[in-house]
Amino acid sequence: MRTIVLSAAIATITALSFAAPSQAGGYGYNNGYHQQYCFIKKIKSYDYYGNLVIKKIRICK
Repeated sequence: MRTIVLSAAIATITALSFAAPSQAGGYGYNNGYHQQYCFIKKIKSYDYYGNLVIKKIRICK
């Protein structure tokens, strides 16, 4: 009786360990269905001494 319960527990754990990684690649955000749109935005500002400073930032939607 004990060996049947032990083998059933091992079989259940084994089945669940293979099922979890297969669910990981499901319908996530960035797996080919939705592509992010990114662009570079330039922001012009001046420092304390009056010098022009151009800062580039990346914006993704």
